This record gives sequence, structure tokens and C-alpha cells, in this order.
Amino acid sequence: MKLEIKKILIAFITIAVIFPLTVSAQTLKQFEDEVAKYTAELQEKKNKIAKNNQEVEEIKKKITEIEEKIKTTETEISNLEKEIDECNQKIEKKKEESKKIMKYFQIVNGENSYLEYIFDASSMTDMIYRLSVVEQLTEYNQQVVKELNELINENNKKKSELETKKKELSSLEKSLEEEKAKIDADTASIKETMPSVEQQIKSAEEQVKFMKSIGCGANEEKNACVSRYYASLTPKTSSRSSSSGSAGSAAASTPSSNGFYRPIEYGYMTQPYKGTAHMGVDVSSSNKSITVYPIATGVVSAKYYDSAGALVLKIRHNYNGQILYSTYAHLRSWYVSIGNTVSPDTPLGQMGSTGNSTGPHLHLEITTCDWKSAGGGCTWSQYIKSTLNPSSYVQFPSSWSNR
Repeated sequence: MKLEIKKILIAFITIAVIFPLTVSAQTLKQFEDEVAKYTAELQEKKNKIAKNNQEVEEIKKKITEIEEKIKTTETEISNLEKEIDECNQKIEKKKEESKKIMKYFQIVNGENSYLEYIFDASSMTDMIYRLSVVEQLTEYNQQVVKELNELINENNKKKSELETKKKELSSLEKSLEEEKAKIDADTASIKETMPSVEQQIKSAEEQVKFMKSIGCGANEEKNACVSRYYASLTPKTSSRSSSSGSAGSAAASTPSSNGFYRPIEYGYMTQPYKGTAHMGVDVSSSNKSITVYPIATGVVSAKYYDSAGALVLKIRHNYNGQILYSTYAHLRSWYVSIGNTVSPDTPLGQMGSTGNSTGPHLHLEITTCDWKSAGGGCTWSQYIKSTLNPSSYVQFPSSWSNR
């Protein structure tokens, strides 16, 4: 008896590890109430986005004003530089003029020549005249020196003004960058609403409608209802599953012990799973348009372009009675339609770089529910919490040459 209990506990722990309870059990009525609340929250978010857009427009106006100030400041700096050049020319001219006066003054004033020049006067009138000449030369020289100092001071003042203007310009540029950064942050925040508010609301309402259409009761646990419905429709994937291959497709090699295959025949990992920070894994290949295959047997449950323009395909899997979803994003093309039953040998499409992508790769997600597929059973907010690490199901070495 103890052995049986021990086995049950081990089985329960194993299931909990493989399928974490990321989405709490809900009845259809509870889910419907949550969708109504979620829709209201999304509408508030939509209103906030509209408000952000208005703020962005105001910021753009401020940037325009700052750019005009920068232009004005640059003009003032240009004028100041011209004035400084003119002052420098005047200073050089005054310096030459002062040098000549000082040279002459030294001649008439050095080595007693000053007195000789005075006393060599032929008459008192001549002496008075000579005294007057020396006095005028002295005064003129003093005036030239004064003007020279004034020009130098004025030049220094203008240089100081120039430095102040340059600092003001630098401050304005920094302010402009901060304003632009704010716009970029607001824009990024708006773009991060992926999928769009409208898409989320529509899909959430369709989930409720679908569950009612397949006969889920108001007080019935929704996941159990949906799983029961799809368990009877979706081909099973188990640890004993294998692929027989088909014409024109890559022969799938032995899968991992739990029956999952790698989605491309040869390639390498480029980005690991990081939870909500990166909800799946990214893989790529030297062949940038390599064929993409299902990781397991299943049914195509959704295909669409997301709001960023990425081609996305989703497959619903029945894994030993547990419904899982695999998502294939950034496809270049696809070859299947919603409702098609696919095996690991069925070509889904080609790897690409559509949507928000920096290069050709495949983004693969595995979740316990889906926000986009009919009967996926969750909203977008629940979906992002339901992600599982694909590496727990598919063996991803650093690189591989078979599936």
C-alpha cells in the first residue's frame, strides 16, 4: 500500500514539473467575468495610449521650440565670433599705433633728450610749444593705452559670453535629447502592447463564445471542458510516437524521449527561454530560409500576422491527454491551413525574419493554453504566464545536424 502511495506521489510530482499550474482553474462563468474585467482594463489601457499620444505631440512641439532656440543661439554665436574678430583687428591696430608713439616718446624722453628737447627751444614761445607737444604725446599715448585696454576687456567679455552661449547650447541639446528619449520611451511603451488592445479584446470574447458553443457549462472548469473536447479531436503525441517520413520532407530522426522533435533539420540556438522576458527559444541556421516542421503531431489551430507583421503559426497538441500549444513565429512563408492535422514530417513553412526581428530565425513557444486559437482557454495576460521552457520538451544542443 505504501508503495502504491509512493508511486502516486511520484506521478503527481512528475506531472507538476512538466505541466506547472501557471493558469489557475476557472469555471466558464469565472472566466467570462474575468474577460469582462480584462476588457475594461484593456479599454483603460487604450485610453492611456491615446493620452500618451497626445503627450508625445506636446513633446514634439517643445522639441520644435528648442530647435528654434538652438538656431537663434547659433546665429548669436556666429555674430559674436565676427565681433571678436573685429575687436582682434582693432587691438592689433592699436598695438601698432601705441608702439609707434612709445618709440617716439622714448626718443624725446630718453637719456635727458626730454630736457634737451625743451631747453633747446629758441624762445619762450618755442619752449611752450615743445612742452605742449610732449604733453599731448603723453596724453595721446595714455588714451591709446586706455582704448587698447578697453578693447581687450571687451574682447574678454565677449569671449565669456561666447562660452556662456556654448554652455546654453549644450544644455539645450541635452534637454532636446531628454525630450526625444521620453518620446522614444512612450513610443516603445505603446508598441509593447503586442498584440493590440483590439486583438486581445476580440480574442478573449471569442474564447468565451467558443467554450459556450462546445457545451461547456457555466460552472464547469473551462480547461477540463476544452481539454476533453480537443483530446477527442487532436492526434496524440506520446513518448512512443515516431515518424514514418513522407515524400518531399526531411526524414525526422529519433525524437527526444518524450516524443518531441527539433523544428528545423540543422541549426543552432540563438536565444534561450527567459520566462516573461523571452517566452520561448530562438533558433537559426546557415540556411536562412530552412523548412520549419512541427515539434510533434497536432492540429494547426491558428495562423496570422501579428501587429508587428510577423507570420505566426500555432499548433495544438494532445500530449498524453494534456493539451499543449506550440507557436512558430517570424516565418517567411507557410504551407498549411487552420484545421490541418500535421506530423513531425509535415513542412509548415520557411524560417524568416518577418515582424520585429533583427535577422532570419524561428521563435518557438510552448504553452498550456492559447489566447489566439479557438478554445485556447486564456486571455493574453494568462497566456504569457502559461509559457513553458521548450528545452524541457525538445533537446536543443548548441548546434545540431538532424532533428
